[in-house]
Amino acid sequence: MPPRKAKDARAWLAQRPSLAELRAAYPADWEAVQAELAEVIGRNDLEALKAYAVGLSSSPAADLRAQVRRQLAAEALKQLCLSAATGVSSGKVRFNLVNGWVAQQLLFEHDLQRKPVSLPWFRLIWPLLWQRQLLLPLVQPKGIYCFYSRPLIRELAKLIDGRPCLEIAAGDGTLSSFLAAAGVAVTATDDYSWQHSVTFPASVLRQDAKEALRAHRPEVVICSWPPAGNGFEQAVFRTGSVQLYVAINSGLELGSGNRKAYAQQTAFTCSEEPALSRLVLPPELGAVVHVFRRTTRA
Repeated sequence: MPPRKAKDARAWLAQRPSLAELRAAYPADWEAVQAELAEVIGRNDLEALKAYAVGLSSSPAADLRAQVRRQLAAEALKQLCLSAATGVSSGKVRFNLVNGWVAQQLLFEHDLQRKPVSLPWFRLIWPLLWQRQLLLPLVQPKGIYCFYSRPLIRELAKLIDGRPCLEIAAGDGTLSSFLAAAGVAVTATDDYSWQHSVTFPASVLRQDAKEALRAHRPEVVICSWPPAGNGFEQAVFRTGSVQLYVAINSGLELGSGNRKAYAQQTAFTCSEEPALSRLVLPPELGAVVHVFRRTTRA
């Protein structure tokens, strides 16, 4: 059961409980959200679905019921996007021995610690894994939404070009650790809201994105898989020191990123970088790397 007091309930929600936990804790709210989603999705209208997601993100922060329904809908939409990308919609999934061992050697140093992926080896081996569509459903609950190829890290390091870099919503700090090994002066930060499922190393500072932007005043900001409709990317565009912002996103607009903030900001040019996007793995994600370059003086 969720905490009864509103303050405790909000603290529990901040820990990002799973969709199953949210449904069990708030069954009546889940029924309402399910009905809303069914109605919107039934229209087969992407713009209507976007409008629904935007409406959720703008509901009053002080309204606990609105917060509950917002998180229920966000988790449900996240699962829908993951299912669309992987073809897996329900049930317990696991790799068999062969697929599991090969994926482990290809993508991880050990356990769930990712490594920079060799692109030639990936292109050779990945198509041979007949259970590859199961990978993301297995690792996503641990905060792993994609994998980074070695060429991607090299290209990002070139883009950063020696400037101080801040990673926000860094999760377990994987991307920052790869960039640091490539010679980038990067600081990883996260609000630790996923500490129930993600192990945060000491190298990831406990700071939410807005606090980190104020404290570090970075020239370059990077974020991999920012939550859909989040409130912190707007702060990136408002931070005067930022000259470059790189966001690694889902190819599905409702899968990650605050696309409304992207469209509304006026201080940066925005480009999708296909050459970089192809270096984010696996290709089934259809990942999109957005690069924002400042054009106006802060």
